[in-house]
Amino acid sequence: MADTYTQIYIQVVFAVKGRDALIHRSWEEHLYKYITGIVQNKQQKMLAINGMPDHLHLFIGMKPTCCLSDLVREIKKSSNDFIKDNNLSKFKFSWQEGFGAFSYNHSQLDTVSAYVMNQKEHHRKKTFKEEYIELLTECKIEFKNEYLFDWID
Repeated sequence: MADTYTQIYIQVVFAVKGRDALIHRSWEEHLYKYITGIVQNKQQKMLAINGMPDHLHLFIGMKPTCCLSDLVREIKKSSNDFIKDNNLSKFKFSWQEGFGAFSYNHSQLDTVSAYVMNQKEHHRKKTFKEEYIELLTECKIEFKNEYLFDWID
C-alpha cells in the first residue's frame, strides 16, 4: 500500500483590524504560546512565530490533510477570544479579514525562520506595507491594492 509523502511549509501573515498597534510587548509572548498551542492541537508544526504590534507572522509545517483557511480562521477566532477573555488589550481587539500565505521548500527553513524571528529588527527599515507587497511580488502573486489590508497612511 502506498503512503503519502509531503513537504509543505507555509508562512502566514495577518494583521490587527485597522492595522492598529494593539499587540503589546507585555503579553505578546503569551499570545504566541497560545497560537502555537492551537497549531499543535490541529496536528501541525509551528516552526516560528513573531510579529509586530500590528501584525503576525507564523511559519508552519503542514500536513496535507490540513485546510489552511480553516486553520487560520481557528487561529484568529480563538486568539481573539483569548485576548478578550484575558483582558490583554484595553482597546477593542480583532483581526483584520484575510491573510497572506507563502510557500517555501525545505532548503529555505532556516532563512524563513530567521526572517520571522527577526521581525522587530526587520521593521526598523521597512514598513509592514512594504514588506507585505514585497512578499507578494517575490512570490509572483498577483494582487490589487484595493483588496489588500486596510493601510494606515
